[in-house]
Amino acid sequence: MQKENISIIGFPIDLGAGRRGVDMGPSALRIANLKQRLETLGYIVNDDGDIIIQIAEKQKIKNPKLKYLDEILKTSKTLADKVFLTLDKGNFPLCIGGDHSMALGTIAGISAYCKKKKLTLGVIWIDAHADMNTDATSPSGNIHGMPLAASLGLGNSDLVDFYGIKPKIKPENSVLIGIRSVDADEKKNIKELEIPVYTMSDVDKLGIHRIINRVLKQFKEKVDHIHVSFDVDSVDPSVAPGVGTPVPGGLSYREAHLLMESIAECGCMSSLEVAEVNPILDQFNKSAEFAAELIASSMGQRIL
Repeated sequence: MQKENISIIGFPIDLGAGRRGVDMGPSALRIANLKQRLETLGYIVNDDGDIIIQIAEKQKIKNPKLKYLDEILKTSKTLADKVFLTLDKGNFPLCIGGDHSMALGTIAGISAYCKKKKLTLGVIWIDAHADMNTDATSPSGNIHGMPLAASLGLGNSDLVDFYGIKPKIKPENSVLIGIRSVDADEKKNIKELEIPVYTMSDVDKLGIHRIINRVLKQFKEKVDHIHVSFDVDSVDPSVAPGVGTPVPGGLSYREAHLLMESIAECGCMSSLEVAEVNPILDQFNKSAEFAAELIASSMGQRIL
């Protein structure tokens, strides 16, 4: 459930991506007045700052199938610890990235907390990409395309066994929304685990309101903690051009807001992460401004 105390945790990572710049995402969101927007809604907001991550220039790629694995695992553990402690204190963790490899740490920390409290974890994954690759299926070796697969128990043991919990979520307690760019072998992984998926074609046919209401109704019946993992590239590049991996044909401005407003109305979201804002590819911080607005929508901001 949403709590009145929010802890902002910055995870400025771009090691999981194939393109530089997303490490500046947390700064861009702060410049977009994220904290002030949430305080205006009545929340007590504490910005815990950024986790320190070594830049790519200071490292070597040991395994091209799992680029920068050691630093990603090391810093993800720090993130997982922070997320766990935030939840344990009764606060709401708002994790801002950074590329989507950050989900390894956020979901690990949440999963550990849920295990301690005997809660069932559900994850709503909103993304243009499924992030269901493994080291065996990834064409690039970029770990930001693997966190959901790893959290579900699929892939390299270093990622799957991370933080001592596997799987961290069950396929039936996960859902993908907004998917429109999936690698060939990644499709096999999705079908193997039978994860519920709503592609952009489904959004076109059914409407985002019907989809998210259906998902939330199902989740409220079977999970106790809902985590929302929002990749800003789920939104169309005309709305948010500054993202790590833009793909045409995404959610519209209003679809994205309606999606997050519906989650807020449910009152059932217990943690949130927002990934892949890339200021280098942006226009006057447009994408970060939009992402900050979306976060506010998910926390209760309304037109009236």
